[in-house]
Amino acid sequence: MDDPTPSRTVLTITNAVIIPVGGGIEWFRGWLTVGSDGRISGLGEGEPQQGQGAQGEVLDVGGAFVAPGFVSAHSHIFTSGMRGMTPDDSLYGWVGQQSTFISAADEDDIYWFTLHGCLDFLNNGVTSAYNFTDSRVVGRYDPATDRREIFSIRSERYLQRQFDAARDAGLRTMSAIRVDSEFQRVEQAFEVFADAVEYARTEVPADLSLGQSVFGAVQWSAEERAARDEVRMMDAHGIGNQAHFLETSEALDQQREKFRWYEDAGAFRDGFLFGHFVHPDARMAETAARSGSGMVWQPTSNGRLGSGVADIPRYRDLGMPIGVGLDDQSCTDVSDAFQNMRIGMYTQRAVHRDASILGPAEMLRMHTLGSAEALGVADRVGSLEVGKFADFVVVDPTSPDTGPVWNVVAAYAFACGLRNLKKVFVGGVLVSEEGVSVHPSAPDASAHLHDRVRRAAARNGLRLAWDA
Repeated sequence: MDDPTPSRTVLTITNAVIIPVGGGIEWFRGWLTVGSDGRISGLGEGEPQQGQGAQGEVLDVGGAFVAPGFVSAHSHIFTSGMRGMTPDDSLYGWVGQQSTFISAADEDDIYWFTLHGCLDFLNNGVTSAYNFTDSRVVGRYDPATDRREIFSIRSERYLQRQFDAARDAGLRTMSAIRVDSEFQRVEQAFEVFADAVEYARTEVPADLSLGQSVFGAVQWSAEERAARDEVRMMDAHGIGNQAHFLETSEALDQQREKFRWYEDAGAFRDGFLFGHFVHPDARMAETAARSGSGMVWQPTSNGRLGSGVADIPRYRDLGMPIGVGLDDQSCTDVSDAFQNMRIGMYTQRAVHRDASILGPAEMLRMHTLGSAEALGVADRVGSLEVGKFADFVVVDPTSPDTGPVWNVVAAYAFACGLRNLKKVFVGGVLVSEEGVSVHPSAPDASAHLHDRVRRAAARNGLRLAWDA
């Protein structure tokens, strides 16, 4: 039963231009209060009246924008030490090099890689993320033969350390786990999956956990039963699935055939998401939309890898839930949601030759509340509304000065960036200021990342440019 006692106000934000995203109001000048439970306890126009605030710590933001923290609905956070890798490769070449490097990582390596990536997200205003954990399977996929060569399988602790890192960083995450039933006894794979779900549920505090999900990997699978196995885990644990699907134009016939695998397995439903979904045909898009399935768009990584441009207006018109993700640091290179929004809007406008096809308010919504809706967690994150977690950013358009504000949301989405990001709060607690993490482990995370990346690379005969 919920505690009927209201939480005590511990923080009041004043003199803010609030961009709530939810609630039907684009923006207003006003205030916001945070309760001791880390949730928004009040917000309104003007100055807080008696009984509304100002209580606890009072922060006057001097007319800066206050907006919800970004939600990355598709992320591989362990890749924080792999930026700039294979700069001219498309998806399969990039994946091959990435797989070679990460095959040398151990349990402690993956912890520090993930911790650094989570702190990087938080530094850049991303307060919630769907995180694809790195698989225990060490291997290599060959798109020419549609086969995967397996070298070894790591311990379950390798998975657990990734949950530990996200928890320790203080990033709200939905953890995606791969079934991997093609590479070990099926029942053993299901047991390992169940163990990982249970570990995440018990070891990650409820306020930081956005739940668990199936890491949809049929695009990389050689056996049709992989789709049925994923559905079995969805049903057994009452969770969703985000499947990497139709991301690249390479081996497109193979990818499209695997749509039928998911369809025949009964995967499509509310809670099933297509990650990328750049190259479906008309029937696939319509089938997905009718089933209630959604999609998650990665504009920056799709551009970086030359994957193509997802037809967002078509999915929008079909009524599909649409989220936005930063994918991973090794194919977006900078975990910059402002850049992600701009690349998304500009590519859609260029492809459709229509400047009105996707505007800043809709794009901002996709990267916050829309992503939360696609993940099924919009009751907790994604907008500034009473009762939701107080996850927000303070962005100052005057530092550096972006000029007069003609349109608040357009100025935020078009003209502001990481240079204007002054503070990041999670649950009303400051986690980053002026691009610098206040987390006590941040210096260690950086030192560990640099050292461990070099050592893991050397084990596979790889060498960083700075070490040449």
